[in-house]
Amino acid sequence: MSTKKYVLGIDYGTDSVRVVVVNAQNGDEVASTVKAYPRWASGKFCDTAKDQYRQHPLDYVESMEHAVKEALRIAGDDIAQQIAGISFDTTGSTPVLVNSQGIPLALTPGFEENPNAMFILWKDHTSNKEAAEINQLSKKWAIDYTQYEGGIYSSEWVWAKVLHALRADEKVREASYSWIEHCDWMPALLTGTTLPQDVLRSRCAAGHKSMWFAGWDGLPSEEFLTSLDPILAGYRAKLYDKTYTSDVKVGTLTTEWAQKFGLSADVAVGVGGFDCHFGAVGGEVTPNVLARAIGTSTCDIMVTAYDQIGDKLIPGICGQVDGSVIPGYIGLEAGQSAFGDIYAWFKQVVAWPIEEILAKSNLIDAATREKLIAETLDRIIPELSQLAMAIPIEESTIIAVDWMNGRRTPDATTEVTGSITGLKLGSSAPRIFRALVEATAFGSKAIVDRFKREGIVIEEIIGLGGVAKKSPFVMQTLADVLNMPIKVARTEQTCAFGAAMFASVVAGIYLKVEDAQKAMGQGFETTYFPKSENVEQYAEIYTKYLKIGHFTEKEL
Repeated sequence: MSTKKYVLGIDYGTDSVRVVVVNAQNGDEVASTVKAYPRWASGKFCDTAKDQYRQHPLDYVESMEHAVKEALRIAGDDIAQQIAGISFDTTGSTPVLVNSQGIPLALTPGFEENPNAMFILWKDHTSNKEAAEINQLSKKWAIDYTQYEGGIYSSEWVWAKVLHALRADEKVREASYSWIEHCDWMPALLTGTTLPQDVLRSRCAAGHKSMWFAGWDGLPSEEFLTSLDPILAGYRAKLYDKTYTSDVKVGTLTTEWAQKFGLSADVAVGVGGFDCHFGAVGGEVTPNVLARAIGTSTCDIMVTAYDQIGDKLIPGICGQVDGSVIPGYIGLEAGQSAFGDIYAWFKQVVAWPIEEILAKSNLIDAATREKLIAETLDRIIPELSQLAMAIPIEESTIIAVDWMNGRRTPDATTEVTGSITGLKLGSSAPRIFRALVEATAFGSKAIVDRFKREGIVIEEIIGLGGVAKKSPFVMQTLADVLNMPIKVARTEQTCAFGAAMFASVVAGIYLKVEDAQKAMGQGFETTYFPKSENVEQYAEIYTKYLKIGHFTEKEL
């Protein structure tokens, strides 16, 4: 058992990397830093019109090194010398094509500026065609490889993305040897185990996004993959059959990385996982509790006992995987492709004259203009929320459907689009915003209803992430629509905190992650209770939401 008592949790989000230094004995956070990805922030390698979102490996490496060093500087040298373990979580599925040495192609000569050689972010939807082909073939095959992923494979997941990149780019195709998920590459990089055949692959990532299942000897068969497209020939043999839960140690820091960080080379590094799954652990999820990571999108995570779920397959969710969240339980994943992103989209619509007209005005000096624009942009969502909250529910005649970025759950498809109905000349910005907030809550209810319909017991709901902590209006609406209390986790960075909990296990401080949760958990800061007078009204509006969603999906 380790005599050291501090750990690092590293969380890779969509826009930035977060690092926390945590006292594993009591969960005290002694330092926290966030570093944005510079290339991503400038919009490089993305094309929103094509739903293309790519991230350069150097963004990940450079930002992580900066954030870790800064966190350790804040913590102080005494604490830095007591760091026992490091664990990572990332967005997912976020794969990259690599050469035979396990190096992402974007880090090799000739591919430095090629988006197809970079990590393909979870929200990239360029592979809709490939996802449809995977679904069609799976339904004809002797084994339906999508059955543990809700029966529908998504363009947000690894095989569709890899196939699209290989088809789209001959040079990338010729240089590619294999692929790796971001959450697997970071531990491999820090421990010097980057050769594809040596990397310990995450059960969390593989089971939910790669169609991995122990019962059919790992990944889909070579015959299935080559029937999908012959250009996938040989990839399965250069990947993996076995996967590992996140309580497993990958190795220790290389001398090079230990020196960069100023840490000991005996610091343990754990198997990685996806952000929402680690966030559920950091938010103290237990069996029969639904943990909702609510940010730009949502990810809904549960753990359930083997004897409770038995042989049941839950249709239309993102996945059910043994040990993907807490080893010893089945992990269930669902979610919404857009949540906070919908509010951000509406903010952009409302802000158009500010950014396109006021920004060019010569009526005031440049410094005042910039301050005015910044202040106005910062206040749009808070002001909309305050005014929307004052509108009585019975006046919610505008109904929106929350599929602006497709639908993740239930029944994944990126082909659907959002809609807004019931508009009148008196439909003000706050009224439209209220409809959008209600739409995201209705999308949440559709997920909860699917779980319940399939016999999954949900006793509590936990809210995680920025929206849960910052927007009482959104959270109260959620509680009313779901007709369930929602507890909000006190921890600011639940994903990074979950990574810290896993780090304490791989470092030998605790035997299992449940022990780390009990010792390190920070509890809950507030609970939103449903208001009985709102529940019945929302139930009626929800039926209209379902009808409008059905119409738009079928007819439009």
